[in-house]
Formats: sequence, structure tokens, C-alpha cells
Amino acid sequence: MNNQTNAAVLPLIGRILMAAIFVMSGIGKIANPGTTLGYINAMGLPFPELALVGAIGIEVVGGLLLVAGLYTRPVALALAGFSILTGLVFHSAIADQNQMIHLMKNLAMAGGLLQIAAFGAGSLSIDARRIHSALRTA
Repeated sequence: MNNQTNAAVLPLIGRILMAAIFVMSGIGKIANPGTTLGYINAMGLPFPELALVGAIGIEVVGGLLLVAGLYTRPVALALAGFSILTGLVFHSAIADQNQMIHLMKNLAMAGGLLQIAAFGAGSLSIDARRIHSALRTA
């Protein structure tokens, strides 16, 4: 692949890979809300049902928007914040190696999402089409 192809395709692949974990996690919460509610309750968070609906919303809707490349920068920032927050709340028992790995995974995802927020969706995105269309009409 040449540099121009890389510049077009790699951001799309990156967005798809970053979004996959959110969409799959959200679908898992829809399929089995009781497990997630139990986990939220175990952490002592208030309004567990509201937290569940919010998590499903940000994961599924945010993930799909990220794949489409629509409102990419604010969506990536929101997902990064969500990743950091959930990592700190649900995986803070870092003496447990498994929890440390999950926390580091969440922080790494946030890092990738911050890169997307900083550099945008790339040319294969709805955002790029909207910008191109706006420039043509201006």
C-alpha cells in the first residue's frame, strides 16, 4: 500500500478496531443486563439502572458513530473519558493482576481514542464528506 492509501485506510481500520470493543460490550449488556447491574451494585454506585442505560448508550451509539466517522472527535473524547472512568471505578484493585490488566487496557484504549480525537476520522468518514461538501458549497 502506498502512503496515500495508508492515510485513507488506516484511520478507518483503527476506528473499527477501537469501536468493536464498545459495540460488543454494549450488546453484551443488552443481552444480559442482570450481570452488569450486579457488577454496578457491587461497586456501590448510585442509580445502577441509569448507569446501565448510560453505559449501553455510550458503548453502542458511540461505537457506531466512531465506525461511521460521524462527530468523531467529540465521540472519541467521550469514549476516552468513559474508558478512564470505568477503568478507575471497576478495575482499581491493582494488586490483582487481572484487574491491573483490565485497567491498563482501558487506559490504552483511552490513549488510542485521544489520538483519534486529536487527528480526526480520516478521509473515509462521514465527517470528511461533510467537510468536503461544506467547502464545495462555500
